[in-house]
Amino acid sequence: MSQEETRAGFVALIGRPNAGKSTLMNSLLGEKIAMVSQKANATRKRSNAIVMHKNTQIIFIDTPGLHEKEKVLNQYMLEEALKAMGDCDLIVYLAPVTDSVEHYKKFLELNKKKVKHIIALSKIDQVSQEKLFKKISAYSPFASEFEALIPVAIPRKVGHEDLLDTISKLLPKSPYLYDPEDLTSELVRDIYAGFIREAIFENISDEVPYESDVIIDSIEESDGLDKIYATIIIEKQSQKGIIIGKGGEAIKRIGKAARAKIEKLSGQKAYLNLQVTVKKGWSKDKAFLEEIGYSSAR
Repeated sequence: MSQEETRAGFVALIGRPNAGKSTLMNSLLGEKIAMVSQKANATRKRSNAIVMHKNTQIIFIDTPGLHEKEKVLNQYMLEEALKAMGDCDLIVYLAPVTDSVEHYKKFLELNKKKVKHIIALSKIDQVSQEKLFKKISAYSPFASEFEALIPVAIPRKVGHEDLLDTISKLLPKSPYLYDPEDLTSELVRDIYAGFIREAIFENISDEVPYESDVIIDSIEESDGLDKIYATIIIEKQSQKGIIIGKGGEAIKRIGKAARAKIEKLSGQKAYLNLQVTVKKGWSKDKAFLEEIGYSSAR
């Protein structure tokens, strides 16, 4: 196929916290590379997945949820989403079918550059047909704003093909921007850090996961075994005991869950060494946030 016949572009996945953006990206890719949690605001940084669909290369950009909080970290997260909206070729706005249309109105206000967008009406398997049709009707007054409205049920992959076909038509003609064999342009250490954070969200309750982060100190790759050394950062001394658990039980659960995710992606065995350190007020410390990779924190 000649370059003139191909299309390529960046597609930002935008929506409120816990709308299913990371789950959709993983599902469309067919591989798990982004952390997923039932808890809101789990995604903190942009990540991407390179999806090949027919003659189109779609680079999906997963983003933190649109929300407003005063913490420096939360401000960074919102800025990440807004940057992705402004820099992409197309936006897919994920709107859970149970959400009020008011969330969509706020998105329209934030879409300053008026980037073309599709509404993906998600979680349609959780409501009746009657409620689904009512929600679709609720978006009809905004028909001039969006390119298409596509109902999707992510776990069952309902609407996936329609969504990819529509995206493909709206992206510019272009040679492929990445090797078609690539799944992502993300660094392995960022993906692994996300897996460890996901394991913390899965195994530790309350506020601790929100006040924790992960730094990958080093990765030693070899045939048959990858060795990953990582540090879990938390805000308070009391949280260290929760992360470690009685007799190290909690951190063993975290390590086991994270290692399974890492091994599934890498295709080989992994040794994971987790340390825990206390950094009081890290989520409000601009200098420290920049040091650990939140480069535009302000």
